[in-house]
Amino acid sequence: MAAKKSQKNFGSAFSIGASNTIVPSTHQRMAQNYLLVWVDGNIDQTNKDCQNTLTQLRAAVNDVMMFNQSDECIQFLNQMNDEQAFVITSGALGKNLVPEIHDMPKLDAIYIFCGNVSYHQQWTENWKKIKGVHNNIKDSCDALKEGVKKVNQDLIPIIFVAMNEAASTENLNRLEPNYMYTQMFKDIFLEMEHDYNQATKILAIYCYKFYPDNTDELNVINEFKRDYRPEQAIWWYTRECFTYQMLNRALRTLDADTIINMGFFIRDLHQQLHQLHEQQLPSYHGKPFIVYRGQGLLKTDFEKLKKTKGGLMSFDNFLSTSTKKDVSLQFAKGALKNTDMVGILFIMTIDPRVSSTPFASIKEVSYHKIEEEILFPMHTVFRIGAIKQMNNNDQLYQVELQLTADDDEQLQRLTEFISKGAEGKTGWNRLGMLLVKTGYFDKAEELHNALLEQPSSESEKATYYNNLGYVKDAQGDYGKAIKYYVKALGIEESTLPENHPLLATSYNNIGETYRQMGDYSKSVLFHEKALEIREKTLPANHLDLATSCNNIGTMYHSMGEYLKALSFYEKALRIREKTLSENHPDLAISYNNIGGVYVERAEYSKALSFFDKTREIIEKTLPANHPDLATSYNNIGGVYRQMGEYSKAVSFHEKALGIEEKTLPENHPDLAISYNNIGELYNQMGNYSKALSFYEKALGIREQILPDNHSDLATSYNNIGTVYHNMGAYSKALSFYEKALGIKELTLSENHSSLAIFYNNIGSVYNKIGEYSKALSFYEKALGIKELTLPENHSSLATSYNNIGLVYKNMGEYLKALSFQEKALGIEELSLPENHPSLAIFNNNIGSVYNKIGEYSKALSFYEKALRIKEKTLPANHPSLGTSYNNIGSIYYNMKEYSKALSYFERALDIRKVSLPPNHPDLEDVKQSIAIIKEEL
Repeated sequence: MAAKKSQKNFGSAFSIGASNTIVPSTHQRMAQNYLLVWVDGNIDQTNKDCQNTLTQLRAAVNDVMMFNQSDECIQFLNQMNDEQAFVITSGALGKNLVPEIHDMPKLDAIYIFCGNVSYHQQWTENWKKIKGVHNNIKDSCDALKEGVKKVNQDLIPIIFVAMNEAASTENLNRLEPNYMYTQMFKDIFLEMEHDYNQATKILAIYCYKFYPDNTDELNVINEFKRDYRPEQAIWWYTRECFTYQMLNRALRTLDADTIINMGFFIRDLHQQLHQLHEQQLPSYHGKPFIVYRGQGLLKTDFEKLKKTKGGLMSFDNFLSTSTKKDVSLQFAKGALKNTDMVGILFIMTIDPRVSSTPFASIKEVSYHKIEEEILFPMHTVFRIGAIKQMNNNDQLYQVELQLTADDDEQLQRLTEFISKGAEGKTGWNRLGMLLVKTGYFDKAEELHNALLEQPSSESEKATYYNNLGYVKDAQGDYGKAIKYYVKALGIEESTLPENHPLLATSYNNIGETYRQMGDYSKSVLFHEKALEIREKTLPANHLDLATSCNNIGTMYHSMGEYLKALSFYEKALRIREKTLSENHPDLAISYNNIGGVYVERAEYSKALSFFDKTREIIEKTLPANHPDLATSYNNIGGVYRQMGEYSKAVSFHEKALGIEEKTLPENHPDLAISYNNIGELYNQMGNYSKALSFYEKALGIREQILPDNHSDLATSYNNIGTVYHNMGAYSKALSFYEKALGIKELTLSENHSSLAIFYNNIGSVYNKIGEYSKALSFYEKALGIKELTLPENHSSLATSYNNIGLVYKNMGEYLKALSFQEKALGIEELSLPENHPSLAIFNNNIGSVYNKIGEYSKALSFYEKALRIKEKTLPANHPSLGTSYNNIGSIYYNMKEYSKALSYFERALDIRKVSLPPNHPDLEDVKQSIAIIKEEL
C-alpha cells in the first residue's frame, strides 16, 4: 500500500507534511568537499615510511582511502555519492587503473607516484586528468594542494534565476532548496547572540571527530579554541584550515549540524566584512571598478548560465575574487584538462554605491597578506551580461557580471520570497522551525528542550511543546508525541477562547498521531473537533481547512473506506490548487494521497500519474536526501510492483532504502516500510529467502516500537505467512496468518476491506492442505466483504472468484470452478495490461480445469498463454515458470505425447531445484512425474 501523508501543524506559523521525515545521517561524514584515494600494492600501515607518506597526504586532503588493488579502488569510486575524488597511484597499478577510472565525473585528478618518472610520463601524456608524475612525495603533495585549491573554487554552488522566473512566486518555488535554506540559516544567525567561550568549545569538540588521525589539524582546532576572537574571523577563514574546509562543505551539502555549530563564525565573518566595507567605502569615491574570478563550471551548469543571460546568479557561499586578471585566468584555464567542465573567467563590475552587499578588500586581515583579494558575503547576487568565447576555445569563456542594485525589482522579489520561509518571533524559534523543515529532528528536539529551560510565556511554551510533539511523531515515537501535544493543548485550553484556531491545530495533531497508532475512534474524535472549529472560524478556501480535509481523508484511507477518503482528499486538493503555487509541498501531499487511493482501487496508471507529480515537486523543493523523497520513490516502486514491472520497482525501492539508511535511526518505522516493500517485491519474483530476510527485518523494527495490536504488526505477520505459504511450509504459514487476523479482528470493523485479505490467505492454506470446506468458508467471507466495499470490476474481486473456483476444482465441481475462474479472468482483462503476471495466473487456472474435464487442447491453449506472459515478465528461474512447464508437461502426458511431456517436466525440475527448498512438495511431484513417464517410454 502506498504511504499516505497526513499533516501536522508546526508551531503557529506554518503547516508542513508530517509523515516520513527525520534525522540527518549518522554515518561518518567528511570535513571537505573531496577525498583522496591512494592505490599502491605496497601500502602497509605498520611501516614507518608508509605512515610518514600518509601524514603528508593528510596535510593536503584529510580523508584518505587506501587500497592495495585496482578493483577495490574502482568499486569504491563507483559507490561514491556527492564527493569529488583525487587518486594517487603507483606507476605499476596506474597503467591499467587509469583507463578504467579516467572518465568518471566524480574523479577530478590523478597523480602518479613512482620510481621511474621518465618511463611513466610517456604513457600518461594521453590522459588529461593526470596532473603529475613524481618520485618524491613532497612534489606529489604540492601538486595535490594546487588541485585542492581548484576544486574549492569550482565547487561553490551557483544558483541561476532567469528573467521570467522571478516574475512570480510559482517560478521562485523552483529555486534550488539548498540555496533557500542556507540563506535562511544565514539570516537567522545574523540576528542571534552567542557566548563565544562556549561556542568555540562546542565547535572544537564537534570538529575533533572529523580529523581523528590528522595531528596537524587537531593542533589547529585547539589553537582556534584557545585564541579565536570575532575580529579574527576572516583570518581564520582564509587560513584554509578546518574552518574553511568544513564551512564550504556544509553550505554545499546543507549539513545543518555543521552550519549550526559554525553559526557564530558565519555571523562574525559577515560582521567583519561589513565593518571593513564601511571603513573602505570612502576610498572608492562612488566609482565602479572590476574584479575577477576564474573557475571551472560543469557543462550542465554552463548551459544553465547561457539560458539565464540577462537574469540573476548567486554564489551559495562566501565569494573570493581578485583584482588581478591573470591570477583568475589561471584558475579558469585549470578546467581545460577536464572534459566535463568549461573554464570561466567572471569579469565583475562592482558599484560601491550598492549598500546591500558589504564586500571588502581583505589583504590586511587575511592569513595570506600578499593576495589582492576582494571578499563578498554569502549569496551575493549578480546580473549576467555578455558571454564570450576566449581564444577560439570552446572550453574557455569570459562572462560579464554586474553587482545587482539595491532597487532591482527582481532581486527584491527573490529576497522577500526567501525571507518568508523562516518566520518566527525570535532567532532561536525561527531556527527550530527551519530545522524541522529541513528534516534535522534530533537537532530540533535539542533546541526546543533548551528553549523550555529559558524564561518564556505560556503561549511560547505551548508552541515549543507542539513542535516537540511534531518531532517525536516524525521519529516514530507516537507515545511521546501525544504527551507533548497534550501538554500544548492543556496550556491552550486554559488560555484561549473555545474556538481559537490554535486549538484546532492541537486537535488536528493529536488526531493524526492516534491515526498512526491505529486508534481510529480517538482519531475521528480529535479530527472532527479540529474541522468543526475551522469551519466556524475560517473562510472556505483557508489552507487549514485543506489540512483537516486531508487528514480526515487519511483516516478513512486507513480504515479502508476509499471512496470517502478520495472525497476528502479531493476537497483538500481543490482548496490548495486555488491558493498555492504549483510546486508547493502541500500539493505534493494531496497528489500523493490521491495516488494512494487509486492504488487501493487498482487504477495503477492514475496512481502513477499522481505519484509522479508528487516526486517532481519534492525533487524541486527539498534536499536530495530528504526522507519525503524516499517515501515518493517507495510509492512509485509499489505501483510498478503491482503492474508487474519488477526491474523498475527494484530501482525505485532501492533508491528509497538508500536515502532512509543514510538518514533514519535503525529502528525507524519508515525503514520497516521499505524493508517490507522490498520483501514483497522479492516474494513476487520468487526469491523467497531474500523476501523472508527483508520481512523479518521489518517485523523486528515493528515489534520493538509498536503496541502489540498495531495494524503494521499484522501486515508483517501476514507477509511472513505468505512467504512460508509459497515455500510450502503450510503450518508455519497458517500460524502467522492467524496472528495477523487476530490483530485485525480486534481493531477493525467486521466488514473492513483489510479483513478480506486475511480470510483469503487462511482459506488458501486450507485449500493447499486439502481442507476444502474450511477453505471455501474463509474464501466466501472474503468475497462477502469485497462485494460490499469494492466496485464491481475491482481486481481484488477477481482474486476471490479465482480462489473459490480453485476450491471447487479441488472438490471435483468443475463447472462451478470454470464459472468463477472465467469471472475472474474477465475482470482482470478489463483492468490490467496484456502481459500482467495476474493474467498468467488466471489463464493457468482455467487451463487446469479444462485439463480435469479432459478438454486437453483448450487446456494447452490457456497454459501456453500463461507461459508466454511469465516468460516475458519473470526471472528465468522463477518458481511460477516451473509451475507452467509442469502443467504443460501434464497435458502432453494426458495426450500421450510422452517425449514432449518429459521435456517440459525436466524444465520444471531444473527450475524447482534452484528455487524451492529440497523438501518442497512441488519438487517431489515433478520427480514422480518424470519417473512415471520414463516407464512409459
